[in-house]
Amino acid sequence: MRNLLKNKWIAGGLVLVMGLLLGLLIAPRPSGSGDKPDAHHDHAIDENGEWTCSMHPQIRQDEPGDCPICGMDLIPAESSTGADHGPLVYEMTAEAVALANVHTSVVNLASAEKEVELTGKIRFNEQKLSSATSTFPGRVEQLHVNFTGQQVNRGDVLATIYSPELLTAQQELLQAVRMKETFPALYRSAREKLRLWRLTDSQIDEIENSGQVRAQFDVLASITGVVTGRNVTEGDYVGTGTVMFEIADLSTVWVMLDAYESDLAWINPGSRISFTVPALPGQQFNAEVTFIDPVIDPGRRTAAVRAEATNPGGRLKPDMFVNGIIKSNIRPGNNSLVIPRSALLWSGKRSLVYVKLPGTEYPAFEMREIVTGPRLGDMYLVENGLDAGEEIVTNGVFAVDASAQLSGNFSMMTRPPAKTLEVPAAFRSQLTDLAAEYFKVKHALVESDPSKATSATGSFLNALSAVDMSLLDEEPHHRWMVLLSGLREMASEIGATEDLEEQREHFEHLSMSMIDVVEYFGLQERVYKMHCPMAFDDEGAYWLSNRDEILNPYFGDAMLACGVIEQTYRKGVRVFSTEEAPDEPMAGHNH
Repeated sequence: MRNLLKNKWIAGGLVLVMGLLLGLLIAPRPSGSGDKPDAHHDHAIDENGEWTCSMHPQIRQDEPGDCPICGMDLIPAESSTGADHGPLVYEMTAEAVALANVHTSVVNLASAEKEVELTGKIRFNEQKLSSATSTFPGRVEQLHVNFTGQQVNRGDVLATIYSPELLTAQQELLQAVRMKETFPALYRSAREKLRLWRLTDSQIDEIENSGQVRAQFDVLASITGVVTGRNVTEGDYVGTGTVMFEIADLSTVWVMLDAYESDLAWINPGSRISFTVPALPGQQFNAEVTFIDPVIDPGRRTAAVRAEATNPGGRLKPDMFVNGIIKSNIRPGNNSLVIPRSALLWSGKRSLVYVKLPGTEYPAFEMREIVTGPRLGDMYLVENGLDAGEEIVTNGVFAVDASAQLSGNFSMMTRPPAKTLEVPAAFRSQLTDLAAEYFKVKHALVESDPSKATSATGSFLNALSAVDMSLLDEEPHHRWMVLLSGLREMASEIGATEDLEEQREHFEHLSMSMIDVVEYFGLQERVYKMHCPMAFDDEGAYWLSNRDEILNPYFGDAMLACGVIEQTYRKGVRVFSTEEAPDEPMAGHNH
């Protein structure tokens, strides 16, 4: 070491390095430079103090690390979402969306067409079956039909019967004829006795005019068809009402098919069926649905569907197997909303979807209840709750719902209670008529026309009187009675003054009651809840509209477009009560 220091070049280099280090230590630092990255890092930890998981935001730690659920690196809590869209909307970070493999699709209109495939058998047309019975007791003297499957025509003789009882009845008639003038009632009784044994008037007249009794009578075919049953032989004794032959008219047959309950929505009386018979390859037949069994077979979960088909030449034979197809179109044209089955959180007819909200900083998904229609392959028809062009989660919907539940939002398992009550459709129709009169009052205030508002209020009160509260019971009846007094009072106040500003003040209270009416009972049309924050000296006021165009009834032309749409009430979709926090998820549910 001493030898190194004796070298003047090495010694000079060491002195230079030490001088540079000393200069850096004592030199003043410019403001905002040098330690900026470290300062920023310390600020994030000191100010926030919490780290969270982008996939599981319920995880909170005071230092960085890994998520104990999924193992992802924790991020500062300030990086997670923070916008407040309400308890039905859940925000996720882009990282969480990617990790959960969440994909969305736009809801489109499509044709509600489906081919329903059914299997079944050919059956006799039960409406064209006939039984040849003996109308009088006797002995079968002769059979004119000797085997089943024999073709017979209407009026053909099937059998001949000798009847001692009928022979006696004829002799009584001939004796009564001789005493007809003296005992007319006896004569009429003798003729009626033969009628009861199904002898025709012409047969009775023949016996009476000839004066000769007949020992044998024929049994005739009542329809044209095929003998499907022979129950007697020659020499048998038969009683009145004994079924001797069974005859089936095979000019038409029934096609009996089994339809699963999920397919019944696509089948209606009058639907056309094309079917094939394996025993007749290359031939296609057509039939029309005439009956759908109202009872489901509990074992097979199917209902019998009956169609009627013509049978020229008798090619279709009972008990043949058939394969049928019904092409059904619930709504003509491409005017039906359809969504993938994967988008549904299935809970019956009222199911849930997650709708992606547009224009948000982070991906935000609104939990929305919809009313579904019949299944269409891997798709479902949507009756109410969605609009064409909206974007819904179609893959990863369970991950979104689970994350919402874990973060304390409402979810499928912690769905908020429904505020909307179940009421008869007739009552909801009457409320829809009432809302139409309310909109007339609103339009009059938009036009700043107090006289027109007064007139419209009279029509509103008439519609209110026409609402039949006897259609309701228990909780709905009590709720309506509470709202009824407020509706009547506020409408009367509007009609009692010509002062426009007073009318608008009363209209604000009327609107709040009408909003309650819509939320508790629902309407048969879509309406919008609108809010003007500047009404009544910036206190704000609400109103309802049947259009999504902002037409402010509190300012009129002065600020016609002032306001925002706060909520959309859709036909058939319930309103949730979200004042209370969601219930805590069950322990172990998210294991």
